[in-house]
Amino acid sequence: MIPKSSLVLNNFEFVYPFAYILLLLIVCIYKCPAVLKKIIFPHLNFFTKKIYSIHKEKLLYSLIIALLVTALASPISYEKKESSLRKGRDLVFALDTSGSMAESGFDKEYPQKKKFTALKELLSSFVKHRYDDNVGVSIFGTFAYGAIPLSYDMNSITFLLNFFDVGIAGDSTAIGEGIQSALKILEKGKAKEKVIILITDGYQNSGAISVKSAVAHAKEMGVKIYPIGLGKESTFDAHLLELIAKNTNAKMFKAKDTQDLENVYSELNSLEPSAIRSQHYLNKKELYLFPLFFAILLLSSLLLREEKQEL
Repeated sequence: MIPKSSLVLNNFEFVYPFAYILLLLIVCIYKCPAVLKKIIFPHLNFFTKKIYSIHKEKLLYSLIIALLVTALASPISYEKKESSLRKGRDLVFALDTSGSMAESGFDKEYPQKKKFTALKELLSSFVKHRYDDNVGVSIFGTFAYGAIPLSYDMNSITFLLNFFDVGIAGDSTAIGEGIQSALKILEKGKAKEKVIILITDGYQNSGAISVKSAVAHAKEMGVKIYPIGLGKESTFDAHLLELIAKNTNAKMFKAKDTQDLENVYSELNSLEPSAIRSQHYLNKKELYLFPLFFAILLLSSLLLREEKQEL
């Protein structure tokens, strides 16, 4: 009996579906010039000279190609077990959208790009690999709010990120409110592991909630906070970010440019790894042998026929 928390589905798919582009070779049997046919199909003598609109030999040759391409596409069948209780974590990004995030030069390859734009691009790439995590986003500036509730739909999250920009929550920096807003999102999650990734480039200079009280609340909830300071160390409160990380059993990071930020995301992936989605695929059966067998059988029959005609 299958547990209520899981569902087993029979599935069929091709590992390499783009192999079907090779079916264009069938068109060549009928339309290509004779010189090109001799290169692609050396056994043109399989085709009779009977004046029929459709030749039996051409149909067989087309079927052989179709079977070989199907084998190359590597069809598989499998059972997929999906659990309604995922094993990932609840992960919320608290993003600083204050005025300083409009500064350029953070991306060395594209120096005119805004810091916040570079942040969103790298964040989108990071989020796409959080396979079984439940991800949300909190925005903070002069004030803070929950911008994206917890969701498993990473495509929707990366789409919504495009609508955020500098100044959307004011030009100041309310780090305490940013943390508190992220905690409110996490309160609605059901995962055992809860994480906040706090990204800022400034000092706490706004908001009614202190960083100390927000961190105390995070400790009560068992939430880890990984702060990331962007830009030159003199522009953000490194000491405060270190205390936030220390008090929540996490780690603080510094990223002076996009390359550093990519490295930070890589380290976060190792510190807080996401479950690998491929573990959900069970009892995979490779089916390429079936079309390959019939292709060889038909090809053998054509070769035998050619030998008999020569005799």
